[in-house]
Amino acid sequence: MKQNVGVSVRAMVPGDYDGLRSLWMSIRGFGIRSIDDSREGVGRFLARNPGLSAVAEYDGQIVGGILCGHDGRRGCLYHVCVREDFRRMGIGTEMVVFCMRALRSEQINKVSLIAFTRNDIGNAFWNRIGWTKRCDLNYYDFTLNEKNITAFNK
Repeated sequence: MKQNVGVSVRAMVPGDYDGLRSLWMSIRGFGIRSIDDSREGVGRFLARNPGLSAVAEYDGQIVGGILCGHDGRRGCLYHVCVREDFRRMGIGTEMVVFCMRALRSEQINKVSLIAFTRNDIGNAFWNRIGWTKRCDLNYYDFTLNEKNITAFNK
């Protein structure tokens, strides 16, 4: 693992959106929803979950991000990513720790996330830092707004 030199992790704010979206667009296979991941959608999420999401910043650029929220019972991490040339420096772990501490301060005791089965890099990361893969349940979705489509980067 390379050293995390000059990268700072802090709470995400609405003004980080352009840098965050640029990061998302740079990651091959990353899925972005048309409504939820819009400026307005991310702004709503941050307003509902103040101080919980994280960004990693280097020289004024967003090089990592996590959307983090909770429903009062369980926390959830979304869109966990680190720019490819900044991976394996501990940045992802540092952002996860930031979010976990923020959730703990809100008295949240359990956290979940979803990783696509074909996301080998992400799944290896979660296994390496001690998360447990659940095999005892099924995950279901129900779409309330068909306009909220997901587009995957090529």
